[in-house]
Amino acid sequence: MSLVAFTAVVTLTLLLCVLTVPDRDDLDEFYTGYGALSPMRNGLAIAGDYISAATVLGTGGVIALLGYDGVVLALSTALSLTLLMFLLAEPLRNAGRFTMGDVLARRMPGRAVRIAVCVATLAALLPLMLVQLAGAGDLLAFILGFSDEGLKTGCIVALGALMISYAAIGGMKGTALIQILKIVMLLGSGTVVAVLILRRFDWDPGALLAAAQRGSGAGPAFLHSGLQFAHSPNPRLDMISSELTVVLGGAALPHVTMRMYTARNAREIRRSMSWAVSSVSLFVLIITVVGFGAAALVGGAAIAKDDPQGNTAYLLGSRAAFGAHSSTAETLLFTTVTTALFLTLLASVAGMILACANSLAHDVFAHGSRPPSPRREMTLARVSALATGVPAILLAVLVKDHSLQPLATLSFCLGASALAPALVYGLFWRRYTRTGLLCTLLGGTLGATVLMTGTNLVSGSPGAALPNHDFAWFPFTTTGIASIPLGFLLGWLGTHLSDRKGAQDQRRQYEEVEGQILAGAVRRRG
Repeated sequence: MSLVAFTAVVTLTLLLCVLTVPDRDDLDEFYTGYGALSPMRNGLAIAGDYISAATVLGTGGVIALLGYDGVVLALSTALSLTLLMFLLAEPLRNAGRFTMGDVLARRMPGRAVRIAVCVATLAALLPLMLVQLAGAGDLLAFILGFSDEGLKTGCIVALGALMISYAAIGGMKGTALIQILKIVMLLGSGTVVAVLILRRFDWDPGALLAAAQRGSGAGPAFLHSGLQFAHSPNPRLDMISSELTVVLGGAALPHVTMRMYTARNAREIRRSMSWAVSSVSLFVLIITVVGFGAAALVGGAAIAKDDPQGNTAYLLGSRAAFGAHSSTAETLLFTTVTTALFLTLLASVAGMILACANSLAHDVFAHGSRPPSPRREMTLARVSALATGVPAILLAVLVKDHSLQPLATLSFCLGASALAPALVYGLFWRRYTRTGLLCTLLGGTLGATVLMTGTNLVSGSPGAALPNHDFAWFPFTTTGIASIPLGFLLGWLGTHLSDRKGAQDQRRQYEEVEGQILAGAVRRRG
């Protein structure tokens, strides 16, 4: 039944992309969909881009295996989007046109800025794409019940090709409709599962938590802080580093921020973000109930045996919620759950490929020595989707047998250490210079990458990507506690070391557009 449902979803989503295919000469339609989505639909699309398959499966697993610490992680995802809503959403919409390069080049024109932003965009999103693609084979193997490695590789290649098609054909509007369909199915099916789990415990959250604690095998520590980082030399600092990375990194990832440019005005982006935050908050509630339900009904040992990272906890908890003898209706509901996860996988990577392709086409190729025509730029964007997706598929096949947690963590670390400082400084600091921006983007990216190689996620632990090697030297699980301050420090140093005359000119350029960036006001001349 799941295979039939997956086929139907693929057919429907491809049809949506074909029906919304933009005109070949219309860049605004391809990059932003003309801002044609209502605030509610745009908000759902933002939430759809924000909630990836890695978020659903990974967060559910952490809650099921580690309890309290998993709930903190889930709350951090909601806090990240709230930060985006209150701090960055309106300035991004006011300053940007199509890409993050447009936002930062508004005050610092120049090809070097756009290329640096493109490099940072690719560096931040490629690891997360690999996580989604490499996990596709295992997810489909679990749902459809096969174990052949060749079939898993075939699933990665086929799904990757499908995701490239979504981005290249549908553009912003096509992928937005897929994200809306995904988030509605994910929240709808998840709500049903959460209700069924609560019904199993007579609607008593306390009984659910007590059963989850017993089933986890971790004892009282399951409902207290510190279980996730119990083996860290500095558990408290490690947890702070992890949550800070999620909050800042999630708010700055380019496939999420690109949705800010699709709103027609500041009022619409505020309303869109309200819908997005509400949707993500509902998701946090659902994933918390399902995660604890999995621990209570399945047990931590059984979940860890199936997947040491707990990535199947959401599916195991959903299956357990329906009981051993499911009716036809309950089987259909479980099929809806698996279909929602399948669609989440497709939509997440499609959005990331689109963000990378847009940055390559618009920031690198369209701002060269000979700017292309609109038709040629759109062709370049579609070719860029292929140029981004194909290497991602090949790399995903290579890493599929290793732990994927370092890659997911790296994406958030890069977002928090390079993109977040660049956006905060670029949107709000008058003295910020081009040199400071390049130092932030390139230095923050390099610093986070180097530090990540020294964590126990890469080597030195049984669950590391390279468990048989030990060259871990960094004492924390994520790099945020060091790389985030480094990103801000490099931007400050680069600014203060800039040529004084050039710095004054760049400050005047910012002052000319400051009102437009911060308040959407158009400066009148004369």
